[in-house]
Amino acid sequence: METAGSEMHIWTVSGITGAVREALERPELQSVWVEGEVSNLRRPGSGHVYFTMKDDGASLRCVLFKSDAARVSFRLSDGMDILARGRIGVYERAGEYQLYVRGAEPAGLGSLHLALEQLRRRLEEEGLFDPLRKRSLPTYPTTVGVVTSRSGAALRDIVQVARRRNPGIDILLCHSSVQGEAAPGELVRALKLLEGSGVDAIILGRGGGSVEDLWAFNDEDLVRAVADCPVPVVSAVGHETDVTLVDLVADARAPTPSAASEMLVPDAAVMARELRGVADDLSRSLQRSLESARARLAGATYARVFRHPEDLIRDRQQRLDRTSEDVFAAMRRRIAGSRRDLESIAERIRVLDPLSGLGRGYALATDSDGRVITDGSSLGSGDVVDLRFHRGGARVQVRDSWGEEGDPT
Repeated sequence: METAGSEMHIWTVSGITGAVREALERPELQSVWVEGEVSNLRRPGSGHVYFTMKDDGASLRCVLFKSDAARVSFRLSDGMDILARGRIGVYERAGEYQLYVRGAEPAGLGSLHLALEQLRRRLEEEGLFDPLRKRSLPTYPTTVGVVTSRSGAALRDIVQVARRRNPGIDILLCHSSVQGEAAPGELVRALKLLEGSGVDAIILGRGGGSVEDLWAFNDEDLVRAVADCPVPVVSAVGHETDVTLVDLVADARAPTPSAASEMLVPDAAVMARELRGVADDLSRSLQRSLESARARLAGATYARVFRHPEDLIRDRQQRLDRTSEDVFAAMRRRIAGSRRDLESIAERIRVLDPLSGLGRGYALATDSDGRVITDGSSLGSGDVVDLRFHRGGARVQVRDSWGEEGDPT
């Protein structure tokens, strides 16, 4: 009721709503963090997300527009406790105030871990971690690709183990950073470069570190690149307790880079013994087959001749001649095949011979006691080194030496 002499002011609905909007859109309410439980979540075809945040005493309508929703690293769902960042405003058509959400993260669990778990489940549902899609590692690789940092301990461990087990193995490195924002993209590019280089398998890894250090190996693009790689991939990321998505998608997983090298590179000495055993087995099998065929041929000749000495001798003799020809032809084919197998085995043994590389221009260096020199930093000025080439050798005196840390100055 208006008092005498006063003038009554009548508001329109739009006017009062506008006044409320101006009151709510104070600077301190234009960038706020709000914690609450998600309820009444809706995802219409527009791509926007509508929901309500509530606690024990009140509720707040929220809208997350499509462009902002694309930047949220986890999937919102009813019942989830979240921290939402945005501004308070008024939706004038409905006469409601609401939170315009610009970003969100889980409350308590941490956005990174929840996003990782949701990504793992999604990739698992696609079948990327299915053991049936994984391939066996090559039995006798000649070239192994490595994707890691050239300055890390992982590369040194891989090379040392590979050289100890098989000095003739070729290691092809494609350098990449292994942590930080740029690491996922560099790892993908390095992996794709090695795909077409003729390697038999690839080791993808790094040394241990914190969860944050290893996070690049949970990148979705990298996981899909490993799944699509045309050659087998062995993951060697961190230590045994650290499991990344790359570990789950790789064809094989090793707890450390050293273990990956040992898993992939066969021991040359063991291979040579196995090949010699195969050659011996083939020789014995061939001998038994020849003796068995010879015995069957002799038994067939005498038994059938004396069983029917008058009526069937000519017919049986002719059949015997043909059988003999067939048996010897079969034996010749088997001997030829065995000879090819033996030649292939001999060639593999020759390739595995540590001295076979001398014919390609390499040299074998030994000290005065005949020990092989593998580390240049172990030499000092004036030391005598014997060099063995494909033909002949030379004895030289060291003027300068260096290790892995750099070239001579």
